[in-house]
Formats: sequence, C-alpha cells, structure tokens
Amino acid sequence: MIEGIIFDMDGVLADTEHFYQQRRENYLREKQFVYDAEMDFVGSNEKAIWEAIVPDDPVLCRQMLLEYREYRAAHPEPYEKLVDPQVKPLFEELKRRGLKIGIASSSERTAIEAMMKAAGVTELVDYCISGVECSTHKPDPEIYLKAMEKLGLNTANAFAVEDSATGIAAALNAGLRVYALKPRHGERIDQSAATAVIGQLKDVLERLDERI
Repeated sequence: MIEGIIFDMDGVLADTEHFYQQRRENYLREKQFVYDAEMDFVGSNEKAIWEAIVPDDPVLCRQMLLEYREYRAAHPEPYEKLVDPQVKPLFEELKRRGLKIGIASSSERTAIEAMMKAAGVTELVDYCISGVECSTHKPDPEIYLKAMEKLGLNTANAFAVEDSATGIAAALNAGLRVYALKPRHGERIDQSAATAVIGQLKDVLERLDERI
C-alpha cells in the first residue's frame, strides 16, 4: 500500500523548466554569447549547466555563472503563473487519504518554498529537500534516500514523480517506482526508464493501488 509520494518540482509541480530555458537564452543573447542551443538542461544542476555552456574556460564559466545569478535575481520565477493548477487539489486529496507528501528538487530551498507558497500547499507538504543540501546531484539517489528517511517511507510504500531522465534515474537508483510526467511543451525528454508516463499530475491517484 502506498503511504507517500515524493515529487520533483521543476517540470512537475511547476512549469519552470521552459521558463528557465527562456530566461537563460535571453541572458546569453544579451551577452551575445554563442553556444549550442540544442543542449538539453532539463533536470540538470547549475554547475553542470554552466560547465556545458562554457566547457573550455573555467574562469569565464565562473564569471558567467555569477553574472547569471544576478540576472536570475532580477528576473525571478513568477510561480503564481508557473504552478500547475492541479497541485493544490491533488495534495489536498492525498492528505485526505492520509498520504505523506515530499518534494525532492535540485532547486534551492528558497525556490521550493516560494513555489509551495504560490501553490498554497506549504502546510500540506510533510518534507522538502533541496539538491543544494546534498553532497551529490541527481542522478545520484542521495536526495531521494534522505527524503524517504525523513518521511519514514521505503521503496515498498512510496513512489516518485519526475520528468527528466536525470531525475528518473535518481529515483530508480534509490529503488523507487517512478512515474514520469509527460512534457508540457513537447520537449524531447527520454522518459523510457520510468515505470510509466502520466499525462497530468492528477493521474498519480490512479497509480496508488497499482502493483508492479
């Protein structure tokens, strides 16, 4: 019996991945910096992203990363527009059924808290953890292992909801069943390793009694 669900945030609870991509492209365009626009950063972390954009110049890479942090602060995420409208009713239903709710995101804690506030679910989430609080990033399972421990869950009574190949791998590496939310904008994301792909968030309700 499922007793809890651990959700990724970006691309799952909020349509942020598309926003991140657009914001990053705007910054690079303003800098007139030429890079491979086909690179896929869905589910990646800040350090890995900038090392991929600026692979051969660590000094410039660090400089651009710091400058982008300032740009990002000046162009914050409009979570009130990005949060999936299904989040609050879904979380309310999960709590009504007595399930625990966790969030395991590569984003910073301040971003997770801002998203929860915008969604109106702060009091419904039992535990959240940021990748910044872990020693390793997804696809390492650390973030999911810590979340399960804090929530008192295990691989038999919990599952994860992810979207990126990196996040799916992290959940699988932790021994969890993982459902992948279909990309909202038709992005080409390899979700083939997931237990199954769901079309919308509320579809997780149909998976609570599913036995694999």
